[in-house]
Amino acid sequence: MQVIGALLVVLGGTMLLPALTDLQNGAPEWRVFVLSSAVTAGTGLLLVLSTRTTERSTLRLKQAFLLTAAVWTVIPAFGAIPFLGLGISYADAFFESASGFTTTGSTVLVGLDELPRGILLWRSVLQWIGGVGIIVLAMIIMPFLGVGGMQLFRAESSDRSEKVLARSSDLVAWIAAVYGVLTLLCTLAYAAAGMTFFDALAHAMTTLSTGGYSTHDASFGHFQSEALEWIAVVFMICGGLPLVLFIAAIRGEPGRIGRDPQTRWFLIFLAAVSFLAAVWLSLRTGIAFDDAMRLVAFNAVSVVTTTGYASVDYTLWGPFAVGLFFMLTFVGGCTGSTAGGIKIYRFVILFQVIKRQFRMLASPSRLEAMKYAGARIPEDVPPSVLAFLTLYVATTAAVTLILVLLGLDFVTAISSAATAISNVGPGLGEIVGPAGNFSTLPDMAKSVLAVAMILGRLELFTVLILLDPGYWRW
Repeated sequence: MQVIGALLVVLGGTMLLPALTDLQNGAPEWRVFVLSSAVTAGTGLLLVLSTRTTERSTLRLKQAFLLTAAVWTVIPAFGAIPFLGLGISYADAFFESASGFTTTGSTVLVGLDELPRGILLWRSVLQWIGGVGIIVLAMIIMPFLGVGGMQLFRAESSDRSEKVLARSSDLVAWIAAVYGVLTLLCTLAYAAAGMTFFDALAHAMTTLSTGGYSTHDASFGHFQSEALEWIAVVFMICGGLPLVLFIAAIRGEPGRIGRDPQTRWFLIFLAAVSFLAAVWLSLRTGIAFDDAMRLVAFNAVSVVTTTGYASVDYTLWGPFAVGLFFMLTFVGGCTGSTAGGIKIYRFVILFQVIKRQFRMLASPSRLEAMKYAGARIPEDVPPSVLAFLTLYVATTAAVTLILVLLGLDFVTAISSAATAISNVGPGLGEIVGPAGNFSTLPDMAKSVLAVAMILGRLELFTVLILLDPGYWRW
């Protein structure tokens, strides 16, 4: 409870940033943020003081799972409070907050162009915090509370890549620094290409976090700028790459980027999909190849990295485009990145499993070790990948069925389930597609999707393990 309380205090303090923005712009909504800040920080302070102890404790793995699930539920619940000032229901507010913290990017808000800058900034801040992970912030705070935190990092992250730093505190500091510098560079690039500084900062935070919240209803299509779209492509890819590789490059090991199989396949996959789909689009519609390449690259990278920006309504390109973008929804970026989805790492492992199975069918007595980046893959990794993929499909199917029972049509239901669990943002169809919005869905459907977003962000097992009776046998 101390960790959650400390995080609420930090969250309450963060709410003062949009309050100052509204105050500077003469918008009366600054009072909503000040009140929200007082409630959030006050609750957090009470939790810290009521559970204060002088004893130092180490967080066990089972406790880490419970705390991770609690953090990703409680923090969005309080992050929703400022949205109530817009006159929306708490179900809508929690949906918007959960979508922000999980960097999903689905929204129930309409008329973004007319909303106060404070609320627009708050949406971007939510995604920026959620992108690098509230858990990283918790790891910064926990040493001051006398609690060890590396188990919490493992509970949230699927990253099994080689660590570039031995101490978790050093790793957190480097991740925060790299994340901040990339955000600054993205802000400056957007501003130089024509965005206002406010739009540049807001979109930089949601680009690096691969979140996709925009300050305009038309998303990135509002700007109608080729330069801005290509800049976004570059930084969305950065957000989809493992942050530890940037750290390694800065520390004198740039070669690790090329040696990492998931990074290579991630870049190859994006290039291949963009090129082939651009050729198809150019031949189908007759538009110039360079324009087709830009349109496809921007939207494909946006979906694969689970950012969720849209420059056009790509569902209007025809059934092939609809099918392609639906499949891209599941892919995701690299492990150790801000992106969601299944992750390229798991596809690389899956390919190794399939390849070994083929060879065993041809030569049953043949023994062949599976390798990743030249090293033998631990025996527990392939089963865990297969279990995750099975659970991923099953969870998507279950959420789809629930949404259908709540009255949604099948296309809206399955694409909403997929985009929530993959933390992408836009779905398919007229209602929740790239040109649509989640505001018209029933409140119960929004609540189900908010839970699905959290499940997806924590990669299913972290939350679903709490349903296992064996977990509670301490």
